[in-house]
Amino acid sequence: MSTSPDAAADPALPDHAAAFAEVALANITREYPNAPAHLFAGPEELLPPRLLHPAFYGAYDWHSSVHMHWLLLRLLRTPWRSGDQRRRAAVVRALDAHLTPDALAVETSYLRTHPSFERPYGWAWLLALTSESAADTPEHPAGGGATPRDESGAPAARRRWRAALAPAAETVADLVLEWLPKATRPVRHGTHTNSAFALGLLLDSAARAGQPQLLAPVEAKIRAWYLPDHGAATRWEPSGQDFLSPLLCEADAVRRVLPGDEFAAWLGRFLPELNHATGPDFLPPPHVADTADPQLGHLLGLCLSRAAALRGIAAALPPGDPRTAALTTAAEANLAAGLPAAVSGDFTTDHWLATFAALALGSGIAD
Repeated sequence: MSTSPDAAADPALPDHAAAFAEVALANITREYPNAPAHLFAGPEELLPPRLLHPAFYGAYDWHSSVHMHWLLLRLLRTPWRSGDQRRRAAVVRALDAHLTPDALAVETSYLRTHPSFERPYGWAWLLALTSESAADTPEHPAGGGATPRDESGAPAARRRWRAALAPAAETVADLVLEWLPKATRPVRHGTHTNSAFALGLLLDSAARAGQPQLLAPVEAKIRAWYLPDHGAATRWEPSGQDFLSPLLCEADAVRRVLPGDEFAAWLGRFLPELNHATGPDFLPPPHVADTADPQLGHLLGLCLSRAAALRGIAAALPPGDPRTAALTTAAEANLAAGLPAAVSGDFTTDHWLATFAALALGSGIAD
């Protein structure tokens, strides 16, 4: 497998770290409102979210809670220009309270008992969270106003979190391996069920999460599903409640499995209009008529997920590829449109959007 490098991290990420952490902390500890994806087998299962999901009960829904935990862990490896060490310590306390062996044992049991729960989006984010818990945390010198790297999140705390998450990650791997042979066609929706987005996360996360057995079958599925595709058009997108671009998710998955020259040729066949795209007309940000509407507000996330995918695709092209300019321009426009909403103060978007803002700012899963 040949995996293209992720786009470089945006130097603006540290400027947002403290604000992202504050909103994520508030979300993962907020039990209500809650949208459970639990299939109730009887009245005896009418339980509060915290009992069903002692680790991931907050942030409105399970998958958002999982990826907001990922965000907090990722931010512990990011210099915070605000220098707020008390907030960093609060992050560690919250993660220590949630990522315990007992809480994760309940989550693991739930996943095994409900094998289609959060498939595949939540699975992929849980593996990404486990991968992040295993990330190295080297010291970075303070400079340019950055806060010195604090030891609260590394290495001892991360070892605790990784050990607690390991059984859940193994369960996700088992579920993925059971699912992939049965999944004969990809899901191309622009929401949680999108196959390409999840496969990309799984591919980025599997090795560091201790599940390398996923790499070959996930790559094989990406190749089987997407390499034959051709003649796509951006006019098909977006749907009215997308937070992912099916076209860009697919291209972003394929760039992970093809060498640069092969990917460049495939991209020309897959999205031929990009060969002639110039200026701001390629994938302009969508208009969001009501940002407080939970479904229409997805389009704000679309801007951010587009930005992340566009950057990844551009970074995977060979040097000097003329399409890089259009991809980069579109990424910048979509990032500018979506970033202000990440910490808007409205729980409708605050419960999930900061994660995608971090991805758009170049905070890749495999970094």
